[in-house]
Amino acid sequence: MHHKLIKPHPYISPTKPPPPCQIRSSHPRRICPSRERDTQRSAGAGETMETTRLVAYFADLFGADSFDAAVAAGVPRRYLFFPGNLQGLTLILHLPELDVSMPGEFRDLAEPVRLPGCVPIPGADILSPLQDKSSPSYRWMVHHGARYREADAILVNSFDVLEPDAAKVLGRPEPGRPPVYSIGPIIRTDAAPVATDAPRAACLDWLDRQPPKSVIFVSFGSGGSLPTEQMHELALGLELSGQRFLWVVRSPSDEGAVNANYYDAESKKDPLAYLPAGFVERTKGVGLLVPSWAPQTEVLAHDATGCFLVHCGWNSVLESLVHGVPMVAWPLFAEQRQNAVMLSQGVGAAVRVPATKKKEEIAAAVREVMAGPGKGAEVRAKVATLQKAAIEGLLEGGAAMAALDEVASKWTGAEHA
Repeated sequence: MHHKLIKPHPYISPTKPPPPCQIRSSHPRRICPSRERDTQRSAGAGETMETTRLVAYFADLFGADSFDAAVAAGVPRRYLFFPGNLQGLTLILHLPELDVSMPGEFRDLAEPVRLPGCVPIPGADILSPLQDKSSPSYRWMVHHGARYREADAILVNSFDVLEPDAAKVLGRPEPGRPPVYSIGPIIRTDAAPVATDAPRAACLDWLDRQPPKSVIFVSFGSGGSLPTEQMHELALGLELSGQRFLWVVRSPSDEGAVNANYYDAESKKDPLAYLPAGFVERTKGVGLLVPSWAPQTEVLAHDATGCFLVHCGWNSVLESLVHGVPMVAWPLFAEQRQNAVMLSQGVGAAVRVPATKKKEEIAAAVREVMAGPGKGAEVRAKVATLQKAAIEGLLEGGAAMAALDEVASKWTGAEHA
């Protein structure tokens, strides 16, 4: 039986920056105009939908308004693909009621936000576009929180063993809320260079010469960068930790937002020039500094990698878990702070760097995850358990495959309706 689907936008890897025409910012207020144009185009595609036997329509997390075009064309089932986690989905589903019941701003709340099945989230750690109720992005997300409930089902890039309590809550039928299926972890595994004759990244050759599980990988994603002061504290913290490290260094974000380097990092001064005086020479025996980009999935898959100091972008988190790499959490923007809360206080797969980010605190977090007998040992054991569950879930008969099979089974009746 052949099913025709309208697919969501293609997956974009967090390890390489997409061209500006695809994503203009991590901030929804800049994505809104392009998504509105997409919705208008999907409405114009109504004739195609009406003359082609379609059984399902998929929109991504920003495309729920395009459900209208599918309804008008008579497509029987409409689905949403949510590339984040169950905690983030729970927040957005409850956002319309929180908007009414919660006075003031999230960041000013005296008590953490308590969502069903989720670890309590301090208000200041809630998704950054929601931190200003007067902003267009806030209103846009409240609107989408209501529209999500119109889907026939929501597919989420997470897995139940990672978020068992949220999965249990979302797995229970609830009037007015679509069923939720965990189909993750969906990550990129085709990490080979586009050109088959491209040389292997030098950082991988360097990793080949390091002992197993001895290197901490430091990267803040395609768009993440730090203010110069924090860059210096991180450098000195890594040096103080005494651990081997591979650091993807980006130019600082002293001017503009922490994600301002997304497009112009290559045009700035050599990122290594912003590091503390003498740091490069002092650490050349134990560390490797890579300007701007490294092949993240290949680094995480390498036997020498023992820890990931990560910005907590969800794709990077999943890549770390699939490869069994425990994390030090250093969130920057978007949903990363609430992800860090979940990973450190809920899941137990990371140690979070304190907000003050002093070199001694950074060194302590790194040493704990790499070799600590207490919390660090618990984090390493937890990640090993999650790695096993993530891999097994993607096998034939595993949890993710079973969830996809259940969704697809509903299309048989729709095709003959």
